[in-house]
Amino acid sequence: MSEPLVVVGNGMAAARFVEELAQRALGRYAIAVVGEEPRLAYNRVLLSSVLAGDVSSADIELRPAEWWRDRGVTLRYGLPVTAVDPAQHVATLANGRELAFSRLVFATGSRPIRLPVPGADLPGVFTFREVSDVGTITRSAAPGTPVVVIGGGLLGLEAAYGLAKAGARVTVIHLMDRLMERQLDARAAAMLKRSLEIQGVNVLLEAETRRFVGSTQVKAVELADGRILPAALVVIAVGIKPNAELARAAGLAVNRGIVVDDCLDSTVSGIHALGECAEHRGQCYGLVEPAYEQARVLAARLAGSDTRYSGSVPATNLKVSGVNVFSAGDFLGTPGTEEIVLTDPGLGTYKKLVVADGRLVGVVLFGDAADGLWYLDLIRSGVVIERFRDDLAFGRALVERVAA
Repeated sequence: MSEPLVVVGNGMAAARFVEELAQRALGRYAIAVVGEEPRLAYNRVLLSSVLAGDVSSADIELRPAEWWRDRGVTLRYGLPVTAVDPAQHVATLANGRELAFSRLVFATGSRPIRLPVPGADLPGVFTFREVSDVGTITRSAAPGTPVVVIGGGLLGLEAAYGLAKAGARVTVIHLMDRLMERQLDARAAAMLKRSLEIQGVNVLLEAETRRFVGSTQVKAVELADGRILPAALVVIAVGIKPNAELARAAGLAVNRGIVVDDCLDSTVSGIHALGECAEHRGQCYGLVEPAYEQARVLAARLAGSDTRYSGSVPATNLKVSGVNVFSAGDFLGTPGTEEIVLTDPGLGTYKKLVVADGRLVGVVLFGDAADGLWYLDLIRSGVVIERFRDDLAFGRALVERVAA
C-alpha cells in the first residue's frame, strides 16, 4: 500500500518536489497537495508579465490538471490546512476534513511584509505576491494613473515595470542607496536605475515612507523628508517573511523559518520543509533555484537515497524591467579578493567577476547574462581558473575555444 504523504502548499517548490518524487518513486506515496490559493501551481516569477498584459494568468500555470492526475496526486487547492497534529499524523483542512499522513512536507512559501505606517489599510494600498493581487491592481491602474511602488527589490521593480508598460505613471521609492542591493553592486544598480528612468519610471533612493494620505481611498504617499507623492494606487513590495506560523503551532522549531537539517528534516520526525518557508543552517532563501535544489534532495531521500543538502550558492538569473541580470556568490567582494571588470556603456552591458585564491567566487552580469549559469558552475565547483583567467571575462565560448 502507498504511504500517505501530504504536501502543505501548492507553489513552485511543491510542484517541483512532486515532479522529482514522481520521477524517482512513482506509486510509492499517495500524495495529497493542499494549497491556499484557489488555482493550480503557477510561475510566480512571471507575475509582472501578467501585470503588463504580456501573458495571461493561464499561461503561467506550471502543470495542467491532468499532469497531476496522471501521477496519482490528489489536489486540494483553495482549501488551506489550518492545523497539523504530528502526534496523530493528521492535517486538518479549513472545511474540517482531516488528512492522515505518514510524512508531511511544508512548502508554504512566504507572505509579503506590510509597512507599519499610518494609512496602510486604506483602499488602494496593495501588496504584490499572488495572481489575485495582479487582478486587483490591474483594475485600479488605468493608463495615466499615478502609482507609487514602495520597494526597489526584484518584486517591486517587476511591479513597476508591469504597471509602466500598462500605461501608469510610476514612481519607485526605495529605502536603500541603490536598487536591488542584495543582487547588484553599485555600478550595476546605477545602470538599472538609468534603464528604468528611460522607460519612464521615476526612481527615488534613500526615501522612507512616513504615511499614506487619504480618508476613504489612498491619495498620496508622504515621505519622511516631507515630500508628498500623489498616488491613486500604492504597491508595497518591501520584502517577504517565511510562512511558518502553521509549523510553529504544530510544535516544530521555527526561527525566521522552519528549521531543517541537511536531510531537510524538521525537528519533528516525519515532517520536512523546503523552499522559502525553510531555514537551513540559519539561512532562508527567497529564490527559486535553492527551492528546486531542496526539492531534488528531499525527493531523492524519500525515494531511498542518502543524498544531503549542504546549502545553495545564492544566484539571481532574471529579466528585471526588460533587462537581463545575473548575480551569484560573493559579488561584492571581500578583503583579499580581486575584481575583473568588463563594461560597454554603448551596449549597456557590465560584467564583474570576483576572484579569490585563483577561483571564481562571485559574479554580476548586467545586460548580457548568457554565460551566467556557466559562471555559477565555476563558483560551485571551485575549479582553479588561472589557466584561462585572461579570457574569463569574454565568456564560455572563447574559453572553450582556446582550451581546445
